[in-house]
Amino acid sequence: MAALAVGITGGIGTGKSKVSKLFKVLGIPVWDADSAAKTIMQHNLSVKEKLIATFGEATFQPDGTLNRTYLSKQVFDNAFKLEQLNQIVHPATMAAAADWMRKQHTPYAIKEAALMFEAGSTQGLDFIIGVDAPLGVRMQRVMHRDKVAKNDFFARTTHQIDNTLKMKLCDAVIINNNVKALLPQVLALHQQLLQLAAAKENITH
Repeated sequence: MAALAVGITGGIGTGKSKVSKLFKVLGIPVWDADSAAKTIMQHNLSVKEKLIATFGEATFQPDGTLNRTYLSKQVFDNAFKLEQLNQIVHPATMAAAADWMRKQHTPYAIKEAALMFEAGSTQGLDFIIGVDAPLGVRMQRVMHRDKVAKNDFFARTTHQIDNTLKMKLCDAVIINNNVKALLPQVLALHQQLLQLAAAKENITH
């Protein structure tokens, strides 16, 4: 197991994945909660049964693949249904993350999740990194990346904790505002985390 379990979080459009890729280049394994959740919804039989029971047979295509368009429409702007979806998917995702973390053997390993605080998935993490960017920058990134309108961007942010508050809950913050260079920030944190991991190993041995 990795000596140190680290989380990376931030609101939509902050650039979490870009930061995670830099840590990967440094040889640090990264677990992507969003990708894992999609895999779990597609392949975990218990989760699939609960999704069908809650949202109907149309949740999956005739060939068995997840009907993401249908499911998105079900939970969009419906807090109750979104909470139902989260209660089905989040426990399985958190269990998968814990299992993955136990199998890592690097000084530290990273779990990337947008809804880390919202989903209560900070348990077991030793250090949390927040990724921050101005709201206007985030909006432009998402509109360009996903080809969506401004209203769609703000609709997505309604289910996330305000990023300013989220950053206050983190142990360190990386600024990704298209001005401040990312790599020096990541390298500095990498060294800090290696030192923390070494200190933790010394205590436990």
